[in-house]
Amino acid sequence: MSQRFDRRSVLKASGVAAATVAVGGSVATASTVWAESGEPAFVHGVASGDPLPDAVLLWTRVTPTPESTPGSGQGPAVVVDWEIATDPGFGSIVGKGSVATGPEHDHTVKADATGLAPATTYYYRFRLGDIVSGVGITRTAPANDAAISHLRFGVVSCSNVPQGHFAAYRYLAERGDLDAVLHLGDYIYEGGGGGVRPHVPAHEIITLADYRQRHAQYKTDEHLQRLHAIVPMIATWDDHEVANDAWSGGAENHQPDTEGDYAARKAAAHQAYFEWMPVRSEADKIYRRLRFGLLAELNMLDLRSYRSQQAKPYDDDVDDPNRTITGPEQMAWLRDGLVGSGAQWKLVGNSVMISPVLIPPLPKDLLGPLLKLLGLPEEGGVVNPDQWDGYTADRGRLLDTLADNGIRDTVFLTGDIHSSWACDIPRDAGSYPTSPSVAVEFVATSVTSDNIDDITGLPPRTVGPIIEAALTGLNRHIKWVEVDSHGACVLDVTPAAVQMDWYFLANKEDPASTLSYARSYRVRAGTQKIQRVGSPAGSGGA
Repeated sequence: MSQRFDRRSVLKASGVAAATVAVGGSVATASTVWAESGEPAFVHGVASGDPLPDAVLLWTRVTPTPESTPGSGQGPAVVVDWEIATDPGFGSIVGKGSVATGPEHDHTVKADATGLAPATTYYYRFRLGDIVSGVGITRTAPANDAAISHLRFGVVSCSNVPQGHFAAYRYLAERGDLDAVLHLGDYIYEGGGGGVRPHVPAHEIITLADYRQRHAQYKTDEHLQRLHAIVPMIATWDDHEVANDAWSGGAENHQPDTEGDYAARKAAAHQAYFEWMPVRSEADKIYRRLRFGLLAELNMLDLRSYRSQQAKPYDDDVDDPNRTITGPEQMAWLRDGLVGSGAQWKLVGNSVMISPVLIPPLPKDLLGPLLKLLGLPEEGGVVNPDQWDGYTADRGRLLDTLADNGIRDTVFLTGDIHSSWACDIPRDAGSYPTSPSVAVEFVATSVTSDNIDDITGLPPRTVGPIIEAALTGLNRHIKWVEVDSHGACVLDVTPAAVQMDWYFLANKEDPASTLSYARSYRVRAGTQKIQRVGSPAGSGGA
């Protein structure tokens, strides 16, 4: 199914380059553009997401007047028109409509373009009066019963503006061969302060206006705008879209005595997310399932909204059967979906690691950075309770479902941990490999968020290899881990295998940084075990 484009032709035809606005960090750019042109502007770009065989969600944000800046609550109600066509010149328009928006929606626009053909490339744009947005490119999923031979997804997570530039997004946009991009969480970060690029607003975000401004800042990043404009995104949230280490009733980074009611903060964060992201939702529910013919089905999880509070890292409560990471309704939905899936590959968009990870005994100067990477206190612990390791009963129920029902070809795709991992997932990690693997997990590193070399301030590959060797030595099902690099991943899906290719940034502080191929792992159909591959998918290597 993968689309093959000549990148230069696509960018020229789509108007992506003209639509991209490079900003140094200020969301006031919207009013600046308006003032310079004297007209409304679509300065936050265009985006599409959640492709179905007959529909795709379209998104933009309009600035109709100078005072209509993100989070301001100011500006008029307007009606924005949209249209979608099979050609970049819009000679063959196949759908159009109008969406009313205003300050109550932060002047964002979401339109579900329906009645489309499966596995088809489309071009879309928005209009307010005589002002027309840049053109976006999107693609529908194949028909549910289509026997397709190939899918290719970009896979990313953890993009923090103060900690670097989003050159990894540029790399994916420039490939021109992706069916969609999976964002596995931490699309924005809630913290304040400066860095490579200062956050807007400068303080930690708490209110609806704050979250809207933060989303607006990220949507003015030139590399992210280009990615959104050229390929549909399928996203879920992790914790930083609200606050660090969030759970159903609070977060590590929320202090009720100074920051108010957590439920109000969570509601504000979710409202802004649904306004600013090209995702479908039912009320406040973001977990959902997308089908890609007979080849693959993608289950996108929400591992924050319904979970029990994290246990202490050295606490036996991690094994309490009454504690949950998914909530009972989502767990039943996931288990039933895996059992009843008619697709060969069952992909799970999973914001935190499900593979068991025992923390190795290391000297203090090495253990400290590892604990910080894992978000653990200085006193440490045996496991990271923010991952599925802190909710072993839920993990056991899910892995039992796979094993007891003979479900094969399940691949967990994970973000969160700012590092790269490739793992078998055994039913019982303690007796692996005698206990067989029932699924596999590929973990994408961060786009920019700090990892070991950033935490230590040492050159990359100074202490990272020592930590990696300790992790793989203690955890035999972990076949590879790399804790220093940032970048993006590409997931290749065929009837024969699923392969993840990792691409690492040369320098995350350089907006023009190149990425280079790092490593690949794949799982062959029916095996539930990963193996290293010597070259990226499609290169002809073995």
